[in-house]
Amino acid sequence: MNLPFKIAVRFLKSSKGQTVLIAIGIAIGVSVQIFIGSLIQGLQKSLIDKTIGNSSQITIRSTKDDKTIENYEEKISQIKLTDSRIEKVSPAADSPAFIKYNDKNAPIIIRGLNLNNDKELYNIKSKIYEGNIPKNSYEVLIGKDLKNELNLKIKDKISLITPNGKTKEAIVTGFYDLKVANINKSWIITSIKTSQEIFDFGNKVTSIEMQLNSKNVFKADEIGITIGKKLSDNNITVENWKDQNEELLGGLNGQSVSSLMIQVFVLISVTLGIASVLAVTVVQKSKQIGILKAMGIRDRDASKIFLYEGLMLGIAGAVLGIIIGITLMVTFTKFALNPDGTPIIALYIDYKFITISGVIAVTSASLAALVPARNSSKLEPIEVIKNG
Repeated sequence: MNLPFKIAVRFLKSSKGQTVLIAIGIAIGVSVQIFIGSLIQGLQKSLIDKTIGNSSQITIRSTKDDKTIENYEEKISQIKLTDSRIEKVSPAADSPAFIKYNDKNAPIIIRGLNLNNDKELYNIKSKIYEGNIPKNSYEVLIGKDLKNELNLKIKDKISLITPNGKTKEAIVTGFYDLKVANINKSWIITSIKTSQEIFDFGNKVTSIEMQLNSKNVFKADEIGITIGKKLSDNNITVENWKDQNEELLGGLNGQSVSSLMIQVFVLISVTLGIASVLAVTVVQKSKQIGILKAMGIRDRDASKIFLYEGLMLGIAGAVLGIIIGITLMVTFTKFALNPDGTPIIALYIDYKFITISGVIAVTSASLAALVPARNSSKLEPIEVIKNG
């Protein structure tokens, strides 16, 4: 172990109260940075999950008069080969209609989905709270709100009336809850085949819906453009969630900017605090440094003493700050609860962000030590000893 490091450790031990206060100051800065950053990230993730987590992020629609897409299976095969970031691809056959049951009528949208596909976008199977998924033609799922409005039960027969006046009978096999009242009240979900038969689509669909892996959700616009070029079909248009949710994106960007500004100012405060305290330490230890220089220690090694101090204080503060920051996050999710007992913001721990925060704290503490290190190298041993 080299001499400057040993001296730095001795200096820190000789002023334990000061050392502890600096470490706590760094820890508070790191914990605030981690807590606020993780809170904003968790909030953004929660908003995205609730907004587009179980819905289409890229959608292909027809520009033809009948709004249908031909050769959709071939297009799906092309899409899957276009970009590995596309996680789920599912066709849908939709059209507005009316439901009639016991003299009650309501406007609805019949959604024909590939319910047996393990990569079905909406994960309908997990959202069914009563009954089962349709297995035969003209079997349907009804949303929770529509069920309550019409007082429906399993195995009830309902009438589906298309815009051209055609009526088809269907059997209710289950009820779902997608946690969105508007969807629960308007969607009647069935198989693609049933929807195609009701609306005379033939072997066509009205849209092809896609989801991306969680790391590339914000690249939906770029991937959508690539898909459009790959398919090269003038009868289709490619939409993405970013174009349809500009206000949400604006809010998320505002949150990110405000979070970054808070973290930067906290970092600046911590850095200035460390620099000022270590600068005072140089004055306090000037006599010892003068004696060490008189004994032959080089200016470079004298500077290293304070650089080592900054490094050790940064590491101690970063470790303590990470522990405090994570504790604050866990505590917040335990006490900040919705009426149903769930956390207002779910616990979200980004290990990469936490590691970066710790590294920045250590780097800042080391950089803050440069000023006192430079001052110590300028001390003249004769003058210091002479002046006491």
